[in-house]
Amino acid sequence: MTNEMTMNKSVDTKQHVLDVAKEIILGKGFAAVGLNEILTSAGVPKGSFYHYFKSKEQFGDELIKDYFEQYMQQLESTLNADSSSNASCLLAYFQAWLDTQSNDTTADKCLVVKLSAEVTDLSELMRITLKNGTDRVIARLAACVADGVSKGEFPAHVDATSITAEIYYMWIGATLLTKVSHTREPLERAMVATKTRLGLA
Repeated sequence: MTNEMTMNKSVDTKQHVLDVAKEIILGKGFAAVGLNEILTSAGVPKGSFYHYFKSKEQFGDELIKDYFEQYMQQLESTLNADSSSNASCLLAYFQAWLDTQSNDTTADKCLVVKLSAEVTDLSELMRITLKNGTDRVIARLAACVADGVSKGEFPAHVDATSITAEIYYMWIGATLLTKVSHTREPLERAMVATKTRLGLA
C-alpha cells in the first residue's frame, strides 16, 4: 500500500511539473526557460528533477506527448459532440481554434506552433514526437471528413486525407501569422478557405 501511494504521488508530482511547465514554455519558449524556474514555480525541490526526467530533452519530449494526449481527448470530445453532423463538429473545432489562438490567454495557445520552429533544430527526439502528434491530429480530422463524405455532408470528390492535411497546415501557418499581425484576420481567412475547400461556403 505504501509503495502504491509513493508511486501515485510521484506520478502526480510529475504531472504537476508538466502542467506548470507547459504554461511557462507557451509564454517563453523551450530554450529560454531554465529548469530552476519550472521547479520553483511548481514548488518542487530543485534536486528532484532527475528523479522524474533523465534530461531536459526527455522532459521536453514528455511535455509534448502529454500535450497531445490532452489535445486528442479534447478533439474527440469536440468531434463527437453532434453525432448527426460531422460538418458542424469540424467547424466547431476550427472555430475554437480561431477563438483560442487569437486571444491573449497563454494557457490556450498551441504548443505545436510555439515549439515547432525552435525544438526541431535542437532535438530529433522532440521533432519526431511533434510529427507523430500532428499526424494523429490530422488522421482523426481526416476520419471525420471521410465519414462526412460518406454521409453526403461534403462533396463526393473530396479526398479526406489530402484535404485534411492541407487544411491543418494552413491553420498552423495562419496561427503563426496571427501572432505576427496581432489580428484575427489570418485565422478568419483560414476559416473561409476551410469552408470553401469542404464545400460548405
